[in-house]
Amino acid sequence: MKHRIVVLGAGYAGAFAAGSLARRLSPADTEITVVNAAPEFVERMRLHQLAIGQDLAFRQLADVFAGTGVRLRLARVTGVDPERRIVAVTGVDGDDELAYDTLLYALGSSVAQHGVPGVAEHAFDVTGLSSALRLRERLAGLGAGGRVLVVGEGLTGIEAATEFAESRPDLSVALAARGEPGAWLSPRARRHLHRAFDRFGIAVHAHTRIEAVEPARVLAADGTALPADVTVWAAGFAVHPIAAASGLDVAATGQIAVDRSMRSVSHPDVYAAGDSAYAIGGNGRPLPMSCASAGMTTMQATAAIVARLTGSEVPEAGLKYHGNHISLGRCDAIIQRVDGDVRSVSWYLGGRTAAWLKAGVLTGAGWGITHPTFGLPKRRRRLTTARDRAGARASA
Repeated sequence: MKHRIVVLGAGYAGAFAAGSLARRLSPADTEITVVNAAPEFVERMRLHQLAIGQDLAFRQLADVFAGTGVRLRLARVTGVDPERRIVAVTGVDGDDELAYDTLLYALGSSVAQHGVPGVAEHAFDVTGLSSALRLRERLAGLGAGGRVLVVGEGLTGIEAATEFAESRPDLSVALAARGEPGAWLSPRARRHLHRAFDRFGIAVHAHTRIEAVEPARVLAADGTALPADVTVWAAGFAVHPIAAASGLDVAATGQIAVDRSMRSVSHPDVYAAGDSAYAIGGNGRPLPMSCASAGMTTMQATAAIVARLTGSEVPEAGLKYHGNHISLGRCDAIIQRVDGDVRSVSWYLGGRTAAWLKAGVLTGAGWGITHPTFGLPKRRRRLTTARDRAGARASA
């Protein structure tokens, strides 16, 4: 009987994990199934480009996994029962249950509304393909002088505001931030960021906490009303409550609590990667929700799964966060290094070179995921003996 590995989610973490496992484990011993609600592999870090009208083509997951042995199940995950080792899904064929021996949970995150009234009804976001397309349609219908307000001073907010302003100079773009945008950057990088805001004509409302979103404006905590024909909510991310509802141990954020190998601390047959994982980095702090963290946690999780199933020593990655890559439109960017305590160091790179490097990172990440058979070894690793495989199903 083959060892059944089920991967939930096919974003950066899930799609990479499925391809990595398929490359390294023998199909004679393992059966890998990926569950994803959408048929495309969506490059989330490019969705602000899609929203402003740039033409992006996302590959179909069926094409991505063709010839790999990975089974694709297009369905939405509705529940996980870690005691029975069952995943509940619903799709075009109705409700179903998938059994697993090893589960890799990589369902990612969505926009965090923080309970602010009006966000769900009136705001747009760029955290998913459908929401980015909805925003694209709205922005396309916005005439010259239209007012776009981006709420959030994190990477998503900065990248969205600068992309919108560069691509549509006819729009009036503003950014509302609870603190100071780029406050975590080094002084020189921060000055670079604010020069970009000035160059694009972006109005920055620093130290402005938004308490309500209305159809044509937002209301700040101090009573100020900021006009907005379109409000783009980029005030952080939240994970789906499925993990917490399943009985898995989770952090206060709802992320699955894992050990250094990305294995659930409460259920050893469950692993988590990407935004779904509450992983402690080498500095003793939780890794931030980011593409960089997704890469680190996914590589660690897949390496641990392969090692345990094949009787090898489990490697332990350093889980060190190195810094931020921030796009400022297509021709400018900031690359900011951080130290072991995730504090920005004085070194940073800005301008066209940084933009070229950021584009290379995105292209490399997308290419690696959409070419899962690249570097496929002639002989993939077998699980141990039949008796040991039974034990592996109980412990992996």
